[in-house]
Amino acid sequence: MSETPDSERPSEGMAAEVPETAGGPVMGLLARGLELWLRQQCEAIERLEIRLEGSGLRLLRGRLDGVRLRARRVVYQAMEIEEVELRCDGIQVRMGSLVRNQAVKLESPFRIQGQVSFSGDGLSRSLSTPAWRGLGDGLADDLLGLTPLAGLRIREDRLVLRAFASGDREPVEREVAVRADGGTVELRCAEGTPHARLPMDPNIRIERAELGAGLLHLEGEARVSP
Repeated sequence: MSETPDSERPSEGMAAEVPETAGGPVMGLLARGLELWLRQQCEAIERLEIRLEGSGLRLLRGRLDGVRLRARRVVYQAMEIEEVELRCDGIQVRMGSLVRNQAVKLESPFRIQGQVSFSGDGLSRSLSTPAWRGLGDGLADDLLGLTPLAGLRIREDRLVLRAFASGDREPVEREVAVRADGGTVELRCAEGTPHARLPMDPNIRIERAELGAGLLHLEGEARVSP
């Protein structure tokens, strides 16, 4: 796998951009609380934009009408995500934590919909980490019949997986197509077999998976528990 310059890696030091939100200082306070909560969940977020929907009065009663979020260069549980666009409607919020200048506390589970996009380089680095190496090696075994996974890249509308056979200097490569199927992502070789399905958290459902503009795009919904 080729190394990526440090300047292109996700940065933890850049501040979020939280646009002015209708609803006055209470909504602004919540936006900052949500930002803090999100940063506590992730190892890195390079750029973050949060837009809140609702009113200060409804928020004081513990109800937020909706949230729209855009982020770039996110690292979540060692997985590098190039772009994130999420939306959710109707969240119960515990206001006491905001008054004490703490991260926002959510009262009950809620659903989010949106899209996440991955670069080939980011996926390759992520699948080489201890957290995700098992998944990468499993895909290499299923689709190439070899382990470990040596890397992957995106070529037009295909993922290209790479591994080395024992003693060989040149890697074995195979192109695979991706599609959403049954709430998860299926990877299928051009000749139709073999194929593999990604293990999926039961709280996440993938509804669309496609490759384009050098990125893998996944669209779906997830259930988030406080």
